Amino acid sequence: MNHLQYLNLKKDLQKHNYLYHVLDKPEISDYEFDQLFNQLILTEKKHPEWVESDSPSQRVGGEPLSQFSKQSHRVPMLSLQNTFSNEDIIAFHQRCLKFLKNEASLIYYCEPKFDGVAIELIYENGLLTGALTRGDGIVGENVLSNVKTMPSVPLKLQTDSPPALLEVRGEVILPKEDFKKLNDQQQENGETPFANPRNAAAGSLRQLDPKVTAQRPLKMFCYGFGLIEGLHFSKQSEFIDIIAKLALPTINVSRNDLTMKCNNVDEVIEFYRKIESLRHKLPFDIDGVVIKVDSMELQNRLGEIARSPRWACAAKFKPEQGETLIENIIVQVGRTGALTPVAVMKPVNVGGVTITHATLHNQDEIDRKDIRIGDTVIIQRAGDVIPEVVKVDLSKRDASSQKFKIPLQCPACDSPVIKVEEEAISRCMNPICPAVLSESLKHFVSRKAMNIDKLGDKIIEQLFQSGLVKCFSDLYLLDEKKLLELERQGKKSVKNILESIEKSKKTTLSRLIYSLGIRHVGEQTARLLASHFGDINKIILAKHEELIQIPDIGPKVASSIEMSFKNKNLIHEVEKLLKLGIHFKEVKTKNLTLDGLNIVVTGSLPLDRNDIKQMIIERGGKSASSVSVNTNYILAGESAGSKLNKAEELGVPIINWEQFLKLIKDDQ
Repeated sequence: MNHLQYLNLKKDLQKHNYLYHVLDKPEISDYEFDQLFNQLILTEKKHPEWVESDSPSQRVGGEPLSQFSKQSHRVPMLSLQNTFSNEDIIAFHQRCLKFLKNEASLIYYCEPKFDGVAIELIYENGLLTGALTRGDGIVGENVLSNVKTMPSVPLKLQTDSPPALLEVRGEVILPKEDFKKLNDQQQENGETPFANPRNAAAGSLRQLDPKVTAQRPLKMFCYGFGLIEGLHFSKQSEFIDIIAKLALPTINVSRNDLTMKCNNVDEVIEFYRKIESLRHKLPFDIDGVVIKVDSMELQNRLGEIARSPRWACAAKFKPEQGETLIENIIVQVGRTGALTPVAVMKPVNVGGVTITHATLHNQDEIDRKDIRIGDTVIIQRAGDVIPEVVKVDLSKRDASSQKFKIPLQCPACDSPVIKVEEEAISRCMNPICPAVLSESLKHFVSRKAMNIDKLGDKIIEQLFQSGLVKCFSDLYLLDEKKLLELERQGKKSVKNILESIEKSKKTTLSRLIYSLGIRHVGEQTARLLASHFGDINKIILAKHEELIQIPDIGPKVASSIEMSFKNKNLIHEVEKLLKLGIHFKEVKTKNLTLDGLNIVVTGSLPLDRNDIKQMIIERGGKSASSVSVNTNYILAGESAGSKLNKAEELGVPIINWEQFLKLIKDDQ
């Protein structure tokens, strides 16, 4: 690929990125995009001198920062005056007319008031060079490394004649569905959930590690400006049209029904009421409408007062709250065993929606707000996504009420519940608990676990829903008659499933350990356990003190392993699996030719990469997933990629397959 082809490829990727993340109108599939992106990465590895700051490859996030640098806004980021009613909007209109001495008719540009985090993007000669938070309005923090990971923000303006300087302001938000998924993930990881999408967006933007921000599906909408050099417009609405053509994300590009030029104050009020009625149907959070005088000349004449412009205001929506009674508190078990308390409430209408349930998150949250069964509480729709208990009306509390405690036994399987000290949630540690079994089975049959490749997610769901499989070992009791009962299963597919199940019986100890789904036990830890103990029964009986002596197994992982094998259901399940024919070779640890060595494996090699890692661990070595100064060797096959480049940068010795076999003194 020559340089011109590379530039065209980069341009195509930028276009498709804009179509997908800003317009929500993709022209190609995710697979096709990934193919183009991989082509870009390969080209940039061959020609690193071609890579510039606007390349799509620069969105992955760089090294973690120690702190954010402070930077002054060239033009202060002002706050808007708030209004809350039709009368307030009329009063704002009258103030503008009075200041202008009734010498001008006012046209307003109205748009949603996003409930997110204000950011100023700085483009110099078309390239993104800075991204500042509002801060105190005078000085903000430069979060450029994080903002660059957001697909909706262009790294380069789409124009052949960019302005010398463009400071464009907008709001970073987290869509409602993505907020819900993020909170579910927070819960499952034992971390405190975010109160609302705004807090989640703010927390994501202020991550010192940009790679964390890159994993959060943040979006941005632009609506204002700071200092501009080389760009001219006479109206607010014209400015929005101009920046949209530069590929900056604006709300009127994706939803033109959410902005309006209003010729009089009555139209402003009509728009305000319209957006309020749409509020809960929108995929993102808003808390009002922003009303701006459209004319730049009149904006300049109106000026500002204190730290707010005279020419704009925020017409806020009133908070939506309701009072109700908590009739019960139930505890739900999530797909990874996380226990979540949920308030069951007397139905109450809040913002046009009848609410009967509200998550209480965890025991700490219940204790902090002192929430009890029978309490009268104030609730609100937190972030328009989930109902939230705001506070308890203690004056209405029954004197006989008792504090609520999450049970010590799992409500779904009666197994002991564990609360790890540094985590906020309680958790059922039984991987065959009915509440988690469906997900546990999918993990058990996965390629890196027992590798039952003919049992896909849909068939697992069928087996689980039909009651044919209630634990791991039930998979090995399936026969043709049982499988033919499932929908869309013919004799040929059933034969393939049964052969796949039978084939999986011959496995390795590390795969069996990994397949059990013990929390914090991934492939690497499973290999360490298999290599150290060489016997499943020894692992079951291992104590915390013995486990933490194994290199790379810390107290948290050791506790999880020990607690899991205190569960009699899991021990019984392992015994059944062995009786049904699961077998593996004993792991030999005598030939410790790689003792203390860390060998990273990359590229295409004669054996499966996981099997090679197992060989390294069996001989006393380690096999990390990334190259660092602590890497002793990198075993590189064909198409080795970025790890090979990193090794060359750090001066890590590179060996091929033949050299590796000599190193381990094997004659395979």
